[in-house]
Amino acid sequence: MSPQVAGLLQLTALIAALALAYRPLGDYMARVYSAEKNYRPEKWIYKAIGANPAAEMRWPAYLRGVLAFSAVSVVLLYLMQRVQGSLPGSLGFSSIDPDQAFNTAASFVANTNWQSYSGEQAMGHVVQTGGLAVQNFLSAAVGMAVAVALVRGFARSRTGELGNFWADLVRGTVRILVPVSVIGAIVLVACGAIQNFSGIHQVGQFMGGTQEWNGGAVASQEAIKELGTNGGGYFNANASHPFENPNPLSNLFEIFLILLIPFALTRTFGRMVGSLKQGYAILGAMTVIWIGFTALMMWTEFAHRGPAFEIAGGAMEGKETRFGIAGSSIFAVATTLTSTGAVNSFHSSYTGFGGGITLLGMQLGEIAPGGVGSGLYGMLIMAVIAVFIAGLMVGRTPEYLGKKIGTRQIKLAACYILITPALVLGFTAVAMALPTPADSMTNTGAHGFSEILYAYTSGANNNGSAFAGLNADTPWFNTTIGIAMLLGRFLPMVFVLALAGSLAGQKPVPETAGTLRTDKPLYAGLLVGTILIITGLTYFPALALGPLAEGLAS
Repeated sequence: MSPQVAGLLQLTALIAALALAYRPLGDYMARVYSAEKNYRPEKWIYKAIGANPAAEMRWPAYLRGVLAFSAVSVVLLYLMQRVQGSLPGSLGFSSIDPDQAFNTAASFVANTNWQSYSGEQAMGHVVQTGGLAVQNFLSAAVGMAVAVALVRGFARSRTGELGNFWADLVRGTVRILVPVSVIGAIVLVACGAIQNFSGIHQVGQFMGGTQEWNGGAVASQEAIKELGTNGGGYFNANASHPFENPNPLSNLFEIFLILLIPFALTRTFGRMVGSLKQGYAILGAMTVIWIGFTALMMWTEFAHRGPAFEIAGGAMEGKETRFGIAGSSIFAVATTLTSTGAVNSFHSSYTGFGGGITLLGMQLGEIAPGGVGSGLYGMLIMAVIAVFIAGLMVGRTPEYLGKKIGTRQIKLAACYILITPALVLGFTAVAMALPTPADSMTNTGAHGFSEILYAYTSGANNNGSAFAGLNADTPWFNTTIGIAMLLGRFLPMVFVLALAGSLAGQKPVPETAGTLRTDKPLYAGLLVGTILIITGLTYFPALALGPLAEGLAS
């Protein structure tokens, strides 16, 4: 069997598995966020934090809950790293430096999981499991809560109430993320991933020196790392490490976990707004982009250019032989079109155009299908923009799901889509202009520029993957990428929740003969075109200086 055919079979199996899980999981999540009763463990949590889950919140109160909870999470995770040397189970590792502790705390709370450290050489068991793994659950639950609040904004009318943040946070964690992660961890252990709390072991000689490995609760962290589109690995090699991702079966299962909730949330959206067709339209737009990017990546990496490529069957540099080009390409697209950031290959070693595809996937806003929660609300913002453009074409007030898209709504949507490019391009320009950041580049020319562009694209879009040729463990990069991650995560949420509040307060607009049908393939195509055009106009100059220049020169 040729590698190309094997890749198509893997992609087919993945699509089939996602299709089977789509309806039951999507409907289940809709029931979770619409339920009135609370489980007993949830009541204990509400009592402990002093929250009333039945109290409805308007968007400012909902936003305060998001920001306050996240701010406390950043502080606690920062302090945990700073005192690691005094904690049990530290494996002898010292406390984390202030700039790196800030970067890591911001990263995991913002659902980015950018890592400027080697996990097996810096973090002990307590910080890994009690700090980082816990934030993998909570940051994902925050994103899902904000997405559900926006959906309620479309579904409700003549009210500014969007639900209760604390109830959405707890239910998303207890009823969705924890159960699925337990199942995922069991599957990964069965595939060969490790799960223990062992110390550091010497495993023999390696290139004249002693090689050491430490164990850890890897399978359980790997499950929520992928399911919650987090991406931070227990080991520096991330999902290319055999302890995290042992074989092709575990590799395909991890890709499945990455895409599972983001795709299924479109069904949840359709169920909650009372029109499954609307969910299918969003799903269709996401799927077209995802499959298109996957096909482009596989074609680029399989292209035979020169004797080395012909012998290897494609661009095998930087890829694990146990996954091959197909398994690596599918994973790379899945992780950069979502906010996961996990890697099972070295993105810096991809072809020029292949590296550009990973960059462009993040620059789309990671909405196809995007991160857990953030993918759905990002796509709905683009849906509002697409409806507005369509309204301009025909000369009538745009409407979406029975809500008028007026001046206030389009301003909020415009602010949302401008934040991330401003962070990415602004920080990249400053870093390239200053002498010190450029010293961290291990390559010059177009590829070196791509390293820095990728770093800030990954941070501001809350992805977390890296080109890996950049030494990001410096005060400059730890601080600026940390700031980019926090602003890129929480500033957009301000505009999402403000938009949700303005929509929830509207009176429904009756559908007429002139209303644009947003549940049809024509609109899904318009949505895809809008996304590609806006992204292209925003980032093409930067891409032309980096991956496009490298690809054309190779």
